[in-house]
Amino acid sequence: MKTLLISLAAASLALAADPLIFYVSPAGNDAWSGKRADAARNRKDGPFATLERARDAIRALRQSGELPPGGVRVWLRGGDHVRRAAFTLTAEDSGTPAAPIEYRAYPNEKPRLLGGVRLTNWSGVGDPNVYLRLSLAARRAVRQADLRRAGLTEVGRFVSRGFSRPVVPAHTELFFQGKRQTVARWPDTGFTKITGMGDMDPQDDQHGRNIGALEKGFYYEGDRPRRWAETANIWVHGYWAWDWANSYEEVASLDAAQRLVKTKPPHGLYGIRPGQRFYFLNVLEELDQPGEYYVDQQRMRIYFWPPADLKTNEALVSVLDQPFLSLRGVSHVTVAGLTLEAGRASGVEIEGGEQVRILGCALRNLGNGGVSVKDGQRHFIGSNDIYQTGDAGILLEGGDRKTLTPAGHEARNNHIHHYAEWSRTYQPGIQMRGVGQIARHNHIHDSPHTGILINGNEHLIEFNEIDHVCLESADAGAFYIGRDWTERGNRVRHNYFHHVGVGEGGKLPIGNMAVYLDDCSSGVEVFGNLFYLCQRATFVGGGRDNLVENNVYVDCDPAVDIDARGTDPRPVWRNMVYKTMKERLEAMNHHAPPYRDRYPLLQTIDKWLAGDEGVPPEGTRVRRNVVNGKGAADGTWLRLRTRGWEKLLDIGDNLVAEDGQFFDRAKGDFRLKPDFPGFLRGFQALPLEKIGLETDEFRQTVR
Repeated sequence: MKTLLISLAAASLALAADPLIFYVSPAGNDAWSGKRADAARNRKDGPFATLERARDAIRALRQSGELPPGGVRVWLRGGDHVRRAAFTLTAEDSGTPAAPIEYRAYPNEKPRLLGGVRLTNWSGVGDPNVYLRLSLAARRAVRQADLRRAGLTEVGRFVSRGFSRPVVPAHTELFFQGKRQTVARWPDTGFTKITGMGDMDPQDDQHGRNIGALEKGFYYEGDRPRRWAETANIWVHGYWAWDWANSYEEVASLDAAQRLVKTKPPHGLYGIRPGQRFYFLNVLEELDQPGEYYVDQQRMRIYFWPPADLKTNEALVSVLDQPFLSLRGVSHVTVAGLTLEAGRASGVEIEGGEQVRILGCALRNLGNGGVSVKDGQRHFIGSNDIYQTGDAGILLEGGDRKTLTPAGHEARNNHIHHYAEWSRTYQPGIQMRGVGQIARHNHIHDSPHTGILINGNEHLIEFNEIDHVCLESADAGAFYIGRDWTERGNRVRHNYFHHVGVGEGGKLPIGNMAVYLDDCSSGVEVFGNLFYLCQRATFVGGGRDNLVENNVYVDCDPAVDIDARGTDPRPVWRNMVYKTMKERLEAMNHHAPPYRDRYPLLQTIDKWLAGDEGVPPEGTRVRRNVVNGKGAADGTWLRLRTRGWEKLLDIGDNLVAEDGQFFDRAKGDFRLKPDFPGFLRGFQALPLEKIGLETDEFRQTVR
């Protein structure tokens, strides 16, 4: 996509007056004044050594009077600023609109907040109890490092994580050549299968299939575990019953003769079924490939098969188990141009306050997420690179759903990729909760599950590019919202969705969507988006009053899919409608302001809830969309599974485009030519040149 040269008003760092300057350097000294960029020749003055000392100097300024005109800027010099605790700011560290506080990278230098330890004391494997458990090839290739000699007193242990599990700091990880390495596992890639359940009394999963209890154990295929000498601290990761719900479980017992595994509590939420997929991890004997490692927690050693020379490439283990930056009740503070790397927890956590800005930072190789914003007003997360995180990229949460008061947080121009590398599901590139968050001009790609996930009202998702997501899970969406009639006013407009859920060979696996309006989600506007190579490009799962208009669909199968699950008589769906969603409807008091006035169509649900037919997909409109490629000629681009309720839908004026009506379909240029007949019927040209990342002070190129 063509990009724009912009100057974001929200990201502008220009000040009315020059700020007071402090400096922080890895070569500094907290006893110095912090007012020099370099140490004086007599070594009696120079930059501070720590962020805390700079923070305290700013606090002292505030305590002695007002902040200086123009505020305060802290320049961080290049090099590694080692972190063993969160850099914490509170309300007393706030700036003002006229005198903001900034923590910025010194011009043309690259300061890194480092949450890990560099390993250099590598040697061959000397312990025969370890050496003999490795394969012949691994014995020659694997190297070991003593973590105590590297300064560690303990290592972070594995924890149960995944679907609906709490976010806690990750285990100690190894990063090499800037990339997350693989914990020794079997199989080396992909999954093996569950062949049977230990539960002899399975239950109905309410969808007509049997499901067992994970705590009763399961049987697996293959005999590889027969060669494992120990089972202590072995873990399994699986999609135990559904391909959208995963978890990591610690092995309690492993009977290799019976091929039976039992796990420790807590157990998976949805049980287990034969045929589902899982793998073992943290197994010393499976350290049999370049890039794999194993941490011996008792001996405090790490074993690693390096894929390249250890002497010329950096190897880091993560140590910091707190966020790098913790801002509570802080306002008018900017953090810009820093790298945050090799922590076991998150990058930045913001709670409360207003107008905190995180700009042009690189947040990478983190055990948890990138940036978390909760409550407060108008925080701005812009032009950051967030990648190789264990959990989500960005969380924006705030506003008041009862009063529909927006928070106005914004994520703009962020490049978010290779995220959710540990938790795998429901840890999106961007998550928005509450009221009135904005995600625009972001590029999100390469993840096992969803791209953007929202809950709440009146969020705006526009000008984003989202591709190569939903790569491992099923029943997932590049954009996802679900199961609440009152979460209305959300707009998905002018985005580019492509290669969603595309696996090997360019195939589209079953069960993933680009825009997924799940479980009766209603009142969503899907306008002016481009969809290319997506399965179920726009899926309306029984919802009401949705608008699907002016979109372009190319080679999607199908382009639009609508069902009527709200009228399905099976207990699982009746319980969703008459209990879960009814309770959520009543919780928002939809008969009173502001919901009664803002969303008058909510009142039309009452008559259906008073009956026993369920709630149909009434009021959804599919208008003036353009379809090309798959399903365009024969009309199969539209799939209706509406149980006879299609009479309540508004479908019309949809258009078929021939290949020659695009500027260059073969090269992915899906601009419609000026003579496209649909323009005469009200179709509006998509602003494709505006979609995706932008160039600005922090992002000079976008490709």
